[in-house]
Amino acid sequence: MSASPILFQWMGDCFIPANPHQAKRADEIYVIGETYRLTEAADRSGESHRHYFAQIKECWLQLPEYHDRFPSTEHLRHYALIKAGYHDSHSVVLETPEDAVRVAAFMEPTDEFAVIVVHECTVTRFTAKSQSYRAMDRKTFQESKDRTLDVISKMIGVTRKELAKNAGMAA
Repeated sequence: MSASPILFQWMGDCFIPANPHQAKRADEIYVIGETYRLTEAADRSGESHRHYFAQIKECWLQLPEYHDRFPSTEHLRHYALIKAGYHDSHSVVLETPEDAVRVAAFMEPTDEFAVIVVHECTVTRFTAKSQSYRAMDRKTFQESKDRTLDVISKMIGVTRKELAKNAGMAA
């Protein structure tokens, strides 16, 4: 994870830190006289963020009863992030499949959102990547949003278009 961007104001011939706090940060990071590449960091849309969570809530309300493994929208979102590939994973290889089952049972209570998978002698623990403003830039958030909503919409048997429409009415 990288530090948050430093805010600058364009003055027509140079960039000036936006406030004293930003100036202090720039002074700590940059060397006077050095040349740096500058790119704009596009902020994520609050509207897109809110619409995403509204769609997840709409899906969660439509889940069939057998999906009681998702007691909250957060459980569903974390699961979908993992299924969509936005996860970290840690594996341990044990001597026997029985040992793997015991270790998996031990690991489960450590994170209510984690997905624990046992395959023969291997236990893998998957945890969803954070979608916070600090952890994901605009492009990565949009990609993760699209892919997780694809996973969830398939779970309830609707198209993404129907999902967006229903969430728009619910928001």
